[in-house]
Amino acid sequence: MHPFEEQLKRVNEKLQQLLKKQKLLLKENERLKHEIQGTNSRYQALIEQSEKLEQQSEILKLSKGEMNDTEKKAFEKRLNQYVKEIDRCIALLSE
Repeated sequence: MHPFEEQLKRVNEKLQQLLKKQKLLLKENERLKHEIQGTNSRYQALIEQSEKLEQQSEILKLSKGEMNDTEKKAFEKRLNQYVKEIDRCIALLSE
């Protein structure tokens, strides 16, 4: 074989290796994207669960009378925001 042919053969082999590596990296990238998506979904679910638990805790505190004035005002403010949001939704639906 001529040196040129040997060099061409080595370049071709290296190119094949790079293509295999690229294919593996693309598969790994896709797997990682799915993993991130799953993690984000679990994170959102945990945030929602945490918010629900906080609301339940506030309701329990209020029902037991364990809230101080600051907590009561914050709770009332949140309730007023919910009422305003419900009123806004009702207004949009009645249009």
